[in-house]
Amino acid sequence: MTGVRQVDPRTDPLWAELARSGGSLFTSPPWIGAVSSSYGFEPTARVAVDGSGRAVGGAVWVDVQDLRGGRRLALPFSDRADPIVADAAAWAEVAADAFAGDLPFTLRCLDGSPAVTDPRFTATGEAAWHRTCLDRPLEDLRRAVRSQTRRNIATAERAGVEVVLSPEREAVAEYHRLHVGLRKRKYRLLAQPLEFFDRIWQAFAPADGIRTGLALVDGRPVAGAVYLVWQDTVYYKFGASEADSLHLRPNDALHWALLRWAHDRGLRALDWGLSELDQPGLCAYKRNWGSEERRIRTLNAGGPPVGRSAEVEHTLRLVTDLLTDPAVPDPLAARAGASLYRFFC
Repeated sequence: MTGVRQVDPRTDPLWAELARSGGSLFTSPPWIGAVSSSYGFEPTARVAVDGSGRAVGGAVWVDVQDLRGGRRLALPFSDRADPIVADAAAWAEVAADAFAGDLPFTLRCLDGSPAVTDPRFTATGEAAWHRTCLDRPLEDLRRAVRSQTRRNIATAERAGVEVVLSPEREAVAEYHRLHVGLRKRKYRLLAQPLEFFDRIWQAFAPADGIRTGLALVDGRPVAGAVYLVWQDTVYYKFGASEADSLHLRPNDALHWALLRWAHDRGLRALDWGLSELDQPGLCAYKRNWGSEERRIRTLNAGGPPVGRSAEVEHTLRLVTDLLTDPAVPDPLAARAGASLYRFFC
């Protein structure tokens, strides 16, 4: 390395080069652009360059100042944002500015990242991460799926569950209806706004990098998922279903259709994303698909947000509880999410 440059990761060719060579979906320019434009963030990245001006390492983050206080995040509303570095020395170079100033810095990354061993960080959380390798014959992939899951796929086929993997914008809006309902009824949480999903579609559709899966029963969507492609990997980013139809196994039908589509396309892996460890059923479900498992670490330097208020935190929890009450219509909960979701990062 001969220097470190500050760049805009949404548009700078140095960051684009780096993200293509070693980054994940969550450090890709289209993802960072979609999140930033939806919530008004201004991301910054530091890129290490060699003597020829080639990018050889980098890290990205966003400074957030809102009613929940000031904080530095890598990155908001992302499963993880692993620094793209080869070793601890490269990490130290590109991360120097992230530790500067008064803002606390929070980073989520896979357990093998050089950032995990940085003594300035304290580990504050851990989640599971799963990935299914696709670079094997389809029949081998099917055999790697657990027998119960194969039976679930057969159940969905016998029940007449139809799966559509759509590249169209309209399918995203159809998925969002399911998403709002699931967040409200199962988790008592507000949902990301439709605008966010629309911007994701705008960012990934030009490269044919998005598929919205819908599982239909008698022509009506009962389950859905949003899958995004970055480089040689397809990412399962969002999923939702109606509880009354789960006995038909629509989610198993969706994921199997997606795996076959990704295999035909020549992609090398399905990234199942982050699963909280207090959701053992979700972790077990992802293990059923012949996946490897690792850990995502949450690391913090500097403590809680500057100016954080217990009263504000209590008020946000109270408002969320009120707006996700079963008596609240889904369209109203969706409008509430559009207004308030930006504060939950």
